[in-house]
Amino acid sequence: MTEDSHQGTPPDSEEVAQVFVQLCEVIAKLRSPEGCPWDRVQTLKSIKPFTLEETYELLEAIDSDDNENIKEELGDVLLQVMLDAQIADDEKRFNIINVIKGLTEKMISRHPHVFGNAHAETVDDVRSHWEQQKAKEKSTRTSALDGIPVDLPALAKAARIQKKAARIGYDFPHRAMLFDKLNEEIEELQKELYPDGDIPIIPAAVDMEPVPDEPVEDADRHDRIEEELGDVLFVLSNIARRWDINPEEALRRSNRKFAGRFKHIESGLAAENKSIHDASLQEMEALYQAAKRLEKE
Repeated sequence: MTEDSHQGTPPDSEEVAQVFVQLCEVIAKLRSPEGCPWDRVQTLKSIKPFTLEETYELLEAIDSDDNENIKEELGDVLLQVMLDAQIADDEKRFNIINVIKGLTEKMISRHPHVFGNAHAETVDDVRSHWEQQKAKEKSTRTSALDGIPVDLPALAKAARIQKKAARIGYDFPHRAMLFDKLNEEIEELQKELYPDGDIPIIPAAVDMEPVPDEPVEDADRHDRIEEELGDVLFVLSNIARRWDINPEEALRRSNRKFAGRFKHIESGLAAENKSIHDASLQEMEALYQAAKRLEKE
């Protein structure tokens, strides 16, 4: 069997049934009176932080492209689903069977071009079918922005809000217009940061003495700065959306890149028997730039 012919092939049904039943039994045992004291006292709300943590660890594993790590983290995410479902079953709300049936029915109904008579040639056609069916299922929603998770990270949430607004036509006609909007928001931020209009033009370098940051004492001004900075980030998220870039993923990538370069600074100083706390800014910057050159090589 070629790789292409294997794509879309479900696993062996008997093996799936066996391992899934065993997993259900293990989770139920953990929640039983003879089970684990920690698992027994958990509620749907108490394990929310663990669910979020495991999701981020899965994303990190995918970024590492390490199959063993990805497999383990997928298991940890599945554990959260199974534990949530068992808690709900113990509280007589619903069980894992209801979850799976509901998911299966949703996947079938939202893919009429696969399981029905609808036709879809492009990804946009697929999105259209998905949104139409979703609108039927969520008929009680009163706003086009309903359905966005409250706890979604702010940058990702901004992109979701903008995408939903764009689907009903509320969007700039040309994506390049967003740079004019970005400049407008940056100017408004600058006016709040420098009320007298005297904005220093200082090249980014490390060859001058550090100038201490001055806190914004005025609460109202602090609030205005925060608002204007949020507007800048919102437009940046919109730019990402119009170029089909995930802003949350882009920022995660930059975080990962900076952390790698910073660790190069630490290891470089350690090789010279120096502590990073005793190194000069110039020494650290030289190692940072060296890390950038290594990446390019």
